[in-house]
Amino acid sequence: MINRVILVGYLGADPELRYTANGTAVAKFRIATTEVFTDRQGVRQERTEWHRITAWGKLAEICGQYLSKGRLVYIEGRIRSDSWEQEGIKRFSYEIVADTMKMLGPGRGVEREPEAPFPPPEGGPPEDDIPF
Repeated sequence: MINRVILVGYLGADPELRYTANGTAVAKFRIATTEVFTDRQGVRQERTEWHRITAWGKLAEICGQYLSKGRLVYIEGRIRSDSWEQEGIKRFSYEIVADTMKMLGPGRGVEREPEAPFPPPEGGPPEDDIPF
């Protein structure tokens, strides 16, 4: 049986990094994925889903150190569900337990380093070296 999830989305907030009583790191954060589609009337629609992510151990520490709100990330892991009863109503919760995380870009709201243009060549190529 397979329980595998791959998501690419933007962090909604900085990760919360904590440690269990025995010292194991755990990071929790949420990412948003957006699906773009055309409805039956031909109108372009967007649907955003929020996913709760939990990372453990060294991966949790890396997430806590390098991830921040607005960062675009690739997450791979498995779905874990939980259910409970509250005030006579059965409730459900789902999270993704990450085992792989890759930072894909600066994300929204993350400043990029300015790109330095190549300096122009001094004097240009000699006239006899031009191939045409």
